Amino acid sequence: MVEPISNEEVCFSREKLDVYGDAHPKALLKAIQEEGDHLKNLAEQHIVSADQFTRDELLQLFRLSAKYEGNPERFSSPLKGKILISAFYEPSTRTRLSFESAWHRLGGDIMSITDRSTTGIAKGESLQDVGEMFNNYGDCVVLRDSNEESVRLMMNSLRIPIINAGNGTDEHPTQALADLYTILKWRPGLISDCENTPKIKMGIVGIPNKMRTVRSLLKVLAIFPEFFDEVTVFHDGSNTQVFDEGQIEHLQNKGLNVSVSTELYDKLPELDIVYINAIAWVGNTFESFGDKFVLDSNAPLKKDAIIMHPLARGEELSTELDTTSHNWYFSQARGAVFLRMALLTCMCQRTERVMDIV
Repeated sequence: MVEPISNEEVCFSREKLDVYGDAHPKALLKAIQEEGDHLKNLAEQHIVSADQFTRDELLQLFRLSAKYEGNPERFSSPLKGKILISAFYEPSTRTRLSFESAWHRLGGDIMSITDRSTTGIAKGESLQDVGEMFNNYGDCVVLRDSNEESVRLMMNSLRIPIINAGNGTDEHPTQALADLYTILKWRPGLISDCENTPKIKMGIVGIPNKMRTVRSLLKVLAIFPEFFDEVTVFHDGSNTQVFDEGQIEHLQNKGLNVSVSTELYDKLPELDIVYINAIAWVGNTFESFGDKFVLDSNAPLKKDAIIMHPLARGEELSTELDTTSHNWYFSQARGAVFLRMALLTCMCQRTERVMDIV
């Protein structure tokens, strides 16, 4: 019989959750020595895939994110005079508002498009021509589109950087960066004292060949395989193909100890992190997977385990856990703003305005 979560855990206060969000950026700042030259590599770069970053680039990006999160009032004008083109041709709440919040917090201006039917695309205009026009109107583009090829097609004519904010079932790179940033805030010792810090046992509930968040997350984890004792991908058995051909082998060749299982509840008591998702965007609609798995107050979670979720959630993640210490999905969403602030600063060549501020 599964033991329910104790009253002490259920009564875990929102005040304590807020302390988690405030304390850990400072620990991450101490864990990573500043080296701004690595951030210069991101200037004017298109961000398309989660595995295009080097280890050092990511660590410095996380350090800058922690600097922003730890003292947001100090940074209000790095992108003053810059214009973001926010083009979201697929429904979005967190990602679109997160990017726009990040840009506003840095002092920039935004032009937002939320419906392709209001653009020249509805009249047959090519994405290459749209990209050519964007060159004249803004300094950076954030694009979400259900078409996997849209971001690459637009890159053919863009002379300003573009960020892939989700392209069909392919990738969502900045979500993965925000996910790893959350993990390192939770356990900064992985960077500062890796030999004496326990490696992570992580479970990911999702379908890597259909869910862009899971695909990108696994790519990012494989850049730091030494942080993870094991990563288990859980699925309910209804999908005959969980990984694309060669996908899991590629991750394993990178050194990530990744495996597949259908027995989530048997494994839960030993997992340090549970990352759960149940929605994949397919075409112009979404599909739900993994309804068999539900995390609620009866789930046999390890006492100090954390739960992560890219959101939006459904029945797979109960609100019963929102006020427990397992809840790191709200911190995950909050931290994504600061991660995107850091990335946008680098892409727009404004890092020199923030590197000397403490």
